[in-house]
Amino acid sequence: MVVATSYIDWFSAMSGIITHLQGRHTLAIKYTEISQISQTFTLPAPIPQWPPGQGFASGLVNLGEIEVFKVTRFEFIWSNNAILDTKKAVTFYKPVGIPDSFHILGHYCQPSDKPLRGFVLVTREVKTCLPETTDIYKHDKLPPLRNPLDFKLVWSPNAESQEMSSGCSYFWLPQPPEGYKACGYLVTNKPDKPELDGMCCVRADLTDKCEPYRLILAADSRIPEFSFQVWSLRPCDRGMLGKGVSVGTFFFTSSWNMGKEVPIACLKNLNAVLPAMPNLQQIHALINHYGPTVFFHPEEVYLPSSVPWFFNNGALLYRKDMSKGEGIDETGSNLPGGGTNDGKFWIDLPSDDQRDFLKHGDLKSARLYVHVKPALGGTFTDIAMWVFCPFNGPATLKVGIKNIPLSKIGEHVGDWEHFTLRICNFTGELYSIYFSQHSGGEWLDAYDLDYIDGNKCIVYSSKSGHASYPHPGTYIQGSSKLGLGIRNDAACSNLYVDSSIHYELVAAEYLENAVTEPQWLQYMREWGPKIVYDSKTELDRIINALPRMLQYSMKNLFNKFPVELYGEEGPTGPKEKNNWRGDERW
Repeated sequence: MVVATSYIDWFSAMSGIITHLQGRHTLAIKYTEISQISQTFTLPAPIPQWPPGQGFASGLVNLGEIEVFKVTRFEFIWSNNAILDTKKAVTFYKPVGIPDSFHILGHYCQPSDKPLRGFVLVTREVKTCLPETTDIYKHDKLPPLRNPLDFKLVWSPNAESQEMSSGCSYFWLPQPPEGYKACGYLVTNKPDKPELDGMCCVRADLTDKCEPYRLILAADSRIPEFSFQVWSLRPCDRGMLGKGVSVGTFFFTSSWNMGKEVPIACLKNLNAVLPAMPNLQQIHALINHYGPTVFFHPEEVYLPSSVPWFFNNGALLYRKDMSKGEGIDETGSNLPGGGTNDGKFWIDLPSDDQRDFLKHGDLKSARLYVHVKPALGGTFTDIAMWVFCPFNGPATLKVGIKNIPLSKIGEHVGDWEHFTLRICNFTGELYSIYFSQHSGGEWLDAYDLDYIDGNKCIVYSSKSGHASYPHPGTYIQGSSKLGLGIRNDAACSNLYVDSSIHYELVAAEYLENAVTEPQWLQYMREWGPKIVYDSKTELDRIINALPRMLQYSMKNLFNKFPVELYGEEGPTGPKEKNNWRGDERW
């Protein structure tokens, strides 16, 4: 009788049994026949024909000496669905439908319970090179692509066995020639070593470092040799100026720590022209087609407005050495531009009856302020959409089943929130959306979104705090497990802004002078005054009213709240945020 303490142990034992049965001419179990392959995801509506341009949505991206093609058709290799619950299982795929003269860089892996939506890049050498006056192409360099010298078997459930069963998985790491890097692993369901011409390695200077991103599979065993992990990868060099290009492959490890360098690389875009980025007409077409509808909570009283409406209706600019504020021009022309947040200037609401009027915003004037920038080396486009609210309302604390409205904590003037659409430059397809949520946020794939009109998804703005969420409901900023934290309530209502119509393109640096940035965007100081609430008194009152067993947890929770909750500093504008030039939190 076989006793297994993990699926790896079970799988290894079964492999031995199958091998034994095969030796007695008994029919072997084929795991691939009982595995379930994920269904391919498609957007709700067809993608339109985009306006003409140089390389956007052409299917190819030129990276300098090489060009890449995105493959989304796959052939099933192996899955552990037969062993694990589907929610914990993963499937490995081989890209198929490779265009002539292109070469595979590695295989693909994803959770088995998710729609098939991933990709891997295949590559070929660029025949017509860029002018020799550039640093990208030099005659004395080695060829951009070469086959590996060998394949190293890095893991198999019965790699130590004399006989290897064909029902297993085998993970192979390419051994690149000197001066080259491998960009992925190959997976087989047979013990035969892959053919050397089955994939290519890339010259080292055309690659960049990558790092593990999301853990896809953690297979733990009481036998160390049978334990392994599978991670998705992302380039280390990301953001608006980052050159790292994600290949779409995975990282496999059976013995690795976070301090070591990953043995495979991503690609690097050395083409400064970024030919796959959308032009101005294409940007507007993308926003018109994908622009989400932003729903505000039905009980929201602190609604958004346009920036000019905010200035025209009483917002004041204060200087550190002056006690009286001055009015702000509709365009922000009298705001100090450039520099850094030195604390010498801030914006505040008037102290008269106009103050309450201004707090409530003006939904009719509201629009999304759009910043378009390259992502992942220009193979994707990030469309960041910023919403401005003149006022952020007080927070509501959730303690178990009890809700405690806070009188002042969480309030501040001038609230900037955003979400970001990530568009694939190979096809013009919406790939994912980043939902910014206070001091953090989350990326969601296109198959996890709610859609309202064709390929336009829904963004739900939380009550009072205006954080972005993908679905309606109550989200806890704190400890959901303990039921302790700040409530973020999101719901559908008749209070909404359609960003596909009501938007203003305010920045797209890669287009050089094609977009004129508004003057108020250059204001790098605070959009609200520095306020110090008497939060300690209110928080102590709440803590002391709790059962003793919850007081310690609540104190720790309060220590983790963002500084805005205590009103320590006024919020800054979009250009002062780290994600303006950097990548969103992944």
